[in-house]
Amino acid sequence: MAPHPRMLLVLSENWTLTGGRADLPTAVRWAREAEDAGFDAVMVSEHVVLGPDAAAAGIMGNPRDYALPGNQDQDPFTPRPASLLLLAAIASVTSRLHLAAAAVLAPLRHPLLLARELGTLDLLSEGRLVVQPTVSWSRDEYDALGVPFGRRGRLLDKHLRVWAAAWGPSPISHDGEHYPFRDVYFEPKAYRPEGPRLWFGGQRLHGPVLRRLVEHGHGFHPLGRPTPEDLHTLKEAMTAAGRDAAELEMIGGTAPVFPDDHSPADLGAALASIPEQLEQGFTTFCVKPNQFIDDPDGVGAFCREVMRRVDAATGR
Repeated sequence: MAPHPRMLLVLSENWTLTGGRADLPTAVRWAREAEDAGFDAVMVSEHVVLGPDAAAAGIMGNPRDYALPGNQDQDPFTPRPASLLLLAAIASVTSRLHLAAAAVLAPLRHPLLLARELGTLDLLSEGRLVVQPTVSWSRDEYDALGVPFGRRGRLLDKHLRVWAAAWGPSPISHDGEHYPFRDVYFEPKAYRPEGPRLWFGGQRLHGPVLRRLVEHGHGFHPLGRPTPEDLHTLKEAMTAAGRDAAELEMIGGTAPVFPDDHSPADLGAALASIPEQLEQGFTTFCVKPNQFIDDPDGVGAFCREVMRRVDAATGR
């Protein structure tokens, strides 16, 4: 029998439930309700700012839909609270829920500063933090923060090296063009000796994503459904590196179909693909509540209904 699916509640971009406002205490309540319902994790993604390139192709038709990376049809007025601060608040009112910091735009900060923030949150939550570092797509965002957009991939790779050093014994040093420092003491460490769990993903399983996943990853979070060829490539690359692809957490999702630009999607239809994804090896599934309901006080009941339907669909 396939493992029991783990459900993850996406907390980003749910502000249609709160009249467009960034109601953070309500988001914290939703996380607590998700834990009570049996969800395994919540996810919050980030942007520091958005510029005109976010809406270069217009704005998505249904505001409940995902703002997909790189599609340039995002409403730049979408609230984007600081993800790590919001997850810290969630950590303080939950005890079991994993905290997925998705789309952490590492190149926009110094790696020691970000390692300090991540390590502190990991300690606060007693090892429940999951980090999905990425480079993102918005040149305007990089320009606003004075970070060279064309170097973002190299900067992320430097972050990963510095983080690995920071979780190890002090003092630590780092040489090179970016972020050089020598003999600094980084204390306290993260909860685990190797640091928080790291997920990687994107629109394509191309060279850099595959390399980072094999070298540093604990989970694969693709955007959309990967092809069988992608999964075969991943398995071969893990094997070549002396790793077992089965040790990766595989993150799938739900695919809502909106009947129009004003209505939520049908939950049952969106969950129907979970048994097939389980057979493909996926174990954790993302669901965003505002895609299916419009009541901010109904998230707890929604989470319970998701778990009931998933249990029924998988014969639990």
